Amino acid sequence: MTDEVETALNLNRWGDTADPAPERRDPRQDACSCFDQSRPHPRARVRFHAERQDTVAPGWRRLLELIDEAAADGREEFRPLTELSPEERRQIITLPPSIAQLTAVRRLVLYGSNLVRIPPEIGAMTSLEEFTPYTSYRLHWFPYEITRCRKLTRSTVSTRALFGNYKLRPPFPQLPPSPDSVAYLDPGNLDTRHWGAAAIHSCSVCDGPIEQSGLHQVWISLRVATDVLPLLVSACSAGCVAALPGGARDYIPTPHKGGRVDQPASDWD
Repeated sequence: MTDEVETALNLNRWGDTADPAPERRDPRQDACSCFDQSRPHPRARVRFHAERQDTVAPGWRRLLELIDEAAADGREEFRPLTELSPEERRQIITLPPSIAQLTAVRRLVLYGSNLVRIPPEIGAMTSLEEFTPYTSYRLHWFPYEITRCRKLTRSTVSTRALFGNYKLRPPFPQLPPSPDSVAYLDPGNLDTRHWGAAAIHSCSVCDGPIEQSGLHQVWISLRVATDVLPLLVSACSAGCVAALPGGARDYIPTPHKGGRVDQPASDWD
């Protein structure tokens, strides 16, 4: 999906997530300075967003209710942000694991969100065909588990906001060394600055429990629906990492740890 400014007629085609009087409200999104999303600007290092979800915020509690309602009525389209106020939308920086209940949803619309991460439970949304997190400018990566959505064929993503995107080639966060044991870690309470997620319980590849083995994280860029996405893999073993496919054409061809890794030239070069 291209990032050109849309016309007024198309601006709100994914749902009414815009306030008609923006000068009288706070922004729906927090600022993001991870990297310049308008032009290449080489940086030696980027990091994950460190924010953790406030689970007592009104917006989070309402989102939980909306997911339960959508799961109960078996709806095929889920646009949760249209049911939240601008301030409530700003409170949502991830989605709850309960999205795994949304097995009937075919269209997931998160236009203009304040998200910084998507949970691996999105892989349980087995009916998903269309995914629209467009203009979610703080959302730089996705979990590898999204590849389990076998019916997903259409996506609308602001690609300039993605780590390693072909237009700008911003760097990827450096991932920690792969420990053979997680005895010193609490997989349910991880440092988001280092691991990307607050909790990692199962392998992205084989779905086995992380708690019984090591934690091997790598990046890989793959085409998912319409777009090539930077995917964070949290694997239980080196064998699961070795089982990953090759990277997308014109992207880093193998799984990698991020940081100072060579990337193909950007479209600006």
